[in-house]
Amino acid sequence: MILQQILLHIFHKLNNERTINAGYHLLRGKRSGQTIQDVGIFKLYPYFGLLRKLSRQTFEQEVQLLRDNGYIMVEENDYFTLTAAGEEQGSQLQLPYFDGWHYRGNEHTFFARLSLIVQSLSNQSACILAFIPVQRDEQIQAWCRQFLRDVKYQSTAIQQPLYEEIISSLEQSTMSTLQKELLMNRLTGVGVIGIPWQQLSFEYQMPELDCQLQFVSGLHRWLDAINRDGTRWPYLSKLAEQIRIENVLTESAYQTAQLYHQGYPIEQICIMRRLKQSTIEDHLVELAMNEPTFDITSFVTIEEQRQVHSMVEDYATRKLKVLHTVLPHLTYFQIRLALAKGEV
Repeated sequence: MILQQILLHIFHKLNNERTINAGYHLLRGKRSGQTIQDVGIFKLYPYFGLLRKLSRQTFEQEVQLLRDNGYIMVEENDYFTLTAAGEEQGSQLQLPYFDGWHYRGNEHTFFARLSLIVQSLSNQSACILAFIPVQRDEQIQAWCRQFLRDVKYQSTAIQQPLYEEIISSLEQSTMSTLQKELLMNRLTGVGVIGIPWQQLSFEYQMPELDCQLQFVSGLHRWLDAINRDGTRWPYLSKLAEQIRIENVLTESAYQTAQLYHQGYPIEQICIMRRLKQSTIEDHLVELAMNEPTFDITSFVTIEEQRQVHSMVEDYATRKLKVLHTVLPHLTYFQIRLALAKGEV
């Protein structure tokens, strides 16, 4: 149900200007120029990379349910149109909080670390030296072993402070009671096994995928709280190390940004990087999306930016072809920059 609502909201934001596949690539976190630009132009940051393992079959089943409910019509070329009912629903939805743009599935790494640390400390307190780790990923295991060595876990001095950090940070987060319960029910300790999704679905009378999405939303809120005031929770801050993505630019866009900030013009950057001008322009659009201090007025003036956003309102579209038709004095690159930067 939540995934259907997310899709409806995404399709509402896309305003019938992309194919339904744009929603699939967005949720999977595809790092193509088109998907990245869709995130910025249509303000879809919460959902990027939210379901990195979403299967095509599940996606198509959810889209079909939206069609069956009369919310969307899909053409043979996969372009779609929201019905009046779909438009109304899509504009009024109250969805859980997500920040896929900054976490992109890394929240699961944080929880994997936490769950293995909790299991290890629980067994250590019970003097159990051998147990089957709840996390089989060797990188997670290696990270947790190093963490435990660093905090000198054998002294048992970490158990109570970590417990207090978990309780305190959960209280300071803005997650719901349901989300807290889902998070805690997934932990494993001595005599306590993390509850499988199928059982949680039965207990909470919710589809499995809804339980998982509420779980992810809770992790995003928890990580936000930890990142806001990390000095209060040093152990959890360590567990959250490198989980939030601060440099959200693609690697290639980052290299272009470095050269641009050093003062090189677009033409010179093309030569230095051996890339087409259109590719460098894609990178600058990505930069406009993500760097608040990036000044685009050397490419498109304040007045021209206002013209773009005025036409977006007047024509109720972000289609580049339409905007270029009514603003022929602006290039596609200038229009894309203005859309990516947002209203003046």
